[in-house]
Amino acid sequence: MNTVLIKNAKIVNEGQIFEGDVLIEGEFITAVSESISPKSPDCKIIDAEGNYLIPGAIDDQVHFREPGLTHKGDIESESRAAIAGGITSFIEQPNTVPNAVTQELLEDKYQIAAQSSYANYSFMMGGTNDNLEEVLKTNPKNVAGIKLFLGSSTGNMLVDNEEVLEKIFSSTKMLIAVHCEDEATIKANTEKYKAEFGDDVPVTAHHLIRSEEACYLSSSKAIALAKKTGARLHVFHLSTAKEMELFTNTIPLEEKQITAEVCIHHLWFTNDDYATKGNFIKWNPAVKTAADREALWKALLDDTIDVIATDHAPHTLEEKSENYLKAPSGGPLVQHAVVAMFEAYHQGKISIEKIVEKMCHNPAKIFKIEKRGFIKEGFYADLAIVDAAKPWSVKKENILYKCGWSPLEGTNFKSRVVYTLVNGQIVNQNGQIKEIKAGKRLLFDRE
Repeated sequence: MNTVLIKNAKIVNEGQIFEGDVLIEGEFITAVSESISPKSPDCKIIDAEGNYLIPGAIDDQVHFREPGLTHKGDIESESRAAIAGGITSFIEQPNTVPNAVTQELLEDKYQIAAQSSYANYSFMMGGTNDNLEEVLKTNPKNVAGIKLFLGSSTGNMLVDNEEVLEKIFSSTKMLIAVHCEDEATIKANTEKYKAEFGDDVPVTAHHLIRSEEACYLSSSKAIALAKKTGARLHVFHLSTAKEMELFTNTIPLEEKQITAEVCIHHLWFTNDDYATKGNFIKWNPAVKTAADREALWKALLDDTIDVIATDHAPHTLEEKSENYLKAPSGGPLVQHAVVAMFEAYHQGKISIEKIVEKMCHNPAKIFKIEKRGFIKEGFYADLAIVDAAKPWSVKKENILYKCGWSPLEGTNFKSRVVYTLVNGQIVNQNGQIKEIKAGKRLLFDRE
């Protein structure tokens, strides 16, 4: 049996940092203690040298582009980038080609991942205006949840029939995750800017087209519907100060029926960055103002927002080089998300304990993922060791995304992920990714 002993780590778990050792036997953590001696001569020993040992991050929102869009990325390439960055589990979205809107198409994605994923995986079932019957067949024990697009981010996956929406919300106990932007508002804003600029609308207008109002109208409506029906709602990638009033921090996470997520890019960039980054920071919802960013940070730290994710969504350089109206929205982030948050720690914005809470513990709690997201005996050994004093910079040659670029190119980070373990196997050692596809299908502790 594969045995690994991690020595001399600063173990970060459940709001505490303590020095100690972790013993892994097979896929599981079997001991966490101040000092552990190896049981056998063939036990692999990792000296963490006082670096931080965190649970592998769980990214609850990625687009890995397989099937159908594999020129941009695929499960193999993007999960490899994820483990390099300390993300050991991901939940992927249904807007692939074809869209994952039947049980058969959903299961096809699981079959691909079983062969090719470096990280643990789950896939969302997609809802449309006419697939309620398929949605209700979804198995809550081995599928993360139902994904609904309430804005046209993905064209034909838009759910805009209010009757259907209410039926989905009232018919399932499963977690429903939503992308909230009001389609009519976005269309009207687009036409307004096209009337002024023709086809040469500047990217600096993106946050005005996909505006605060577009976000708030949609998210407030989704939340009102969740309250009316009792649905379990999770709102993806919040981007505005105004939306923060829709969520609460007055009850424990386990009791929340409505939870909130923020993504790395909305914590990192502001609309001022469009001038230099252009379409490379064109996301839906849009990166907004410095005041919005500040409000998101505040809400994250006071537990109004529950989770940090990436919304990793690669596109080719060629696609991103189109003019604003044609260039697709989205960008790759899984390789750099954990170190980006450690950079915020170095800047005094957030504690390491809070990073672990929002990127590891809370996704596991919200989705009720079995035995992951914590450093505990009996849990899967999904772990990352972060050296918080190992500077490096993001360059073309060290980017692992299939699309070959990053919106963080040129950024100097103070921290580096030096080890990643997935299900007890060392898959990343000092930036050398091992060709071990140790990922497993995520299971969920639900009725």
